[in-house]
Amino acid sequence: MAIPAKLRQQMAEGGWIRKMFEQGIAMKQQYGERNVFDLTLGNPVMEPPQAFRDELCRWAGEPVAGMHRYMPNAGYPDTRAAVARHLSSATGLPFTASEIVMTCGAAGGLNVTLKAIVAADDEVIIFSPYFVEYIYYIDNVQGKTIIVPTDDRFVPDLKALEKSINTKTRAVLINSPNNPTGVVYGRDTLKAIGHLIQKKEREYGTEIFLISDDIYRRLVYDGVDCPQVFDCHPRTIVVTSYSKDLAVPGERIGYIAVNPQYDGRGELVNAMVFCNRTLGFVNAPALMQNVVRSLQDACVDIDAYRRKRDVLYDSLSQMGYSIVKPTGAFYMFPKSPIDDDMAFVNELQEHRVLVVPGKGFGAPGYFRISYCVDDWVIEGSMKGFESVAKKFGLC
Repeated sequence: MAIPAKLRQQMAEGGWIRKMFEQGIAMKQQYGERNVFDLTLGNPVMEPPQAFRDELCRWAGEPVAGMHRYMPNAGYPDTRAAVARHLSSATGLPFTASEIVMTCGAAGGLNVTLKAIVAADDEVIIFSPYFVEYIYYIDNVQGKTIIVPTDDRFVPDLKALEKSINTKTRAVLINSPNNPTGVVYGRDTLKAIGHLIQKKEREYGTEIFLISDDIYRRLVYDGVDCPQVFDCHPRTIVVTSYSKDLAVPGERIGYIAVNPQYDGRGELVNAMVFCNRTLGFVNAPALMQNVVRSLQDACVDIDAYRRKRDVLYDSLSQMGYSIVKPTGAFYMFPKSPIDDDMAFVNELQEHRVLVVPGKGFGAPGYFRISYCVDDWVIEGSMKGFESVAKKFGLC
């Protein structure tokens, strides 16, 4: 056998997003690109803002000697300082370059973070529904994933969280705005999570980290506040990337920010720098570090995503689908009209509409729609959604 049995099992169980995406490729080859309505993958079709293109052209057209060589494994000092200034302005905390590590996207940053803090058999808590690859990142460092439920609005169940924290708990990993639900955790919820962690730290005499995957934090709608988490707990680590802000997911550029209020941050950052190298990332892409340095406030047109959300939410709600209205990211997570979400997804495929079953996010009975797509995809999907809604008695 070429690969270990455990990996073979993970490959069979996981990757629903990619499975559906690949199914879409096959269907497009069969029916034609414009006849398949693929709402599976969070791969923005929006182009990067002009400021990104200008910086990219500038660095490519006026290269600086040595700009493609290695730099410190944490990243260019000037880029880290630019990130620190941005975070200081946003949080009021005294960030410096010393609290920042540039990474190969948020996925690279999460793997580096977990490697730096999690020992074998340590537990990491996540909330369902969740981005499924969190489980594999935790498994990469021989940690154990503990899944805590959310309520019917997809807000973390704090009583269940309190019961789940024990002497083996090393971290609580949150994602807000959330993939797959689009829900934004409010300030009271975040404060309560931090309070619970600190209460359990005192009870057990341990250190527990709050890790926040902030990849969608700028994509919020309707004036909703997306609070910073650093003031919720001293041992906070934020991991993010420019993939969604700037619509450049293929460039793999992000960073880790360690709370400057954490007394052990020096040793922790040193561990992260070491892990950035030994996990094989070595350093974040040099060209992208230079490009994003001056783009800390740049972002795609968020209102364009809001309009797509409104079309989908309003139309599906009128058809009878039950949906918690998303206020962030570019996903929504409706309830399946039948208990078997995979059967529902298959029924939609008969109408050439592709979504991801909720079981792929640890939440059977739901399905995920990604609306970072062209308008014609959303418009073309409506007939299929309506036909299936009628078949299952929603309208």
